[in-house]
Amino acid sequence: MIAQIAFYFAVLSLVSVGGIPAVMPEMQRLLVDVQHWMSAAEFTQLFAVAQAAPGPNVLVTALLGWKVAGALGGAVALGAFCGPAAVLSYVVGGYWDRMREARWRKLLQRALVPITVGFVFSGGYVLATPNGPQWQSALIAAACASAIVATRFNPLWFLSAGGLAGYFLF
Repeated sequence: MIAQIAFYFAVLSLVSVGGIPAVMPEMQRLLVDVQHWMSAAEFTQLFAVAQAAPGPNVLVTALLGWKVAGALGGAVALGAFCGPAAVLSYVVGGYWDRMREARWRKLLQRALVPITVGFVFSGGYVLATPNGPQWQSALIAAACASAIVATRFNPLWFLSAGGLAGYFLF
């Protein structure tokens, strides 16, 4: 089980363009749908706990690994997610910097923007609908997004309001 966690998270780290939210749908698919190591609600709860804790959002990997295989699973999951991406960044970083004016680099960066947005959007969708789409979730998300765009209030107010609305609607 720990070897599987290490493999899954190492592969996901290499395609996590946009960070953890970009690979959340695939993480959930692997841990919930394929391996049945936890429920969709547990996955969402662990993500929420990781986001509430101070520190980087990559800490969710440690929580997921811990849920699946205890403290060793948490350490392996965090290391497997951070290690390959760090090595790749180190190896490619110097070359990437030297190719600052290369046409292919500019094209690649532009091409990664919609991919990243799509990954992050799909991650948000998976986290917002752990038990499938519901009209209440869609209503809360649409109202909060509209209010954020239409006003100059701090988005944290709308996040709080959305949380309260979810509490009362569910």
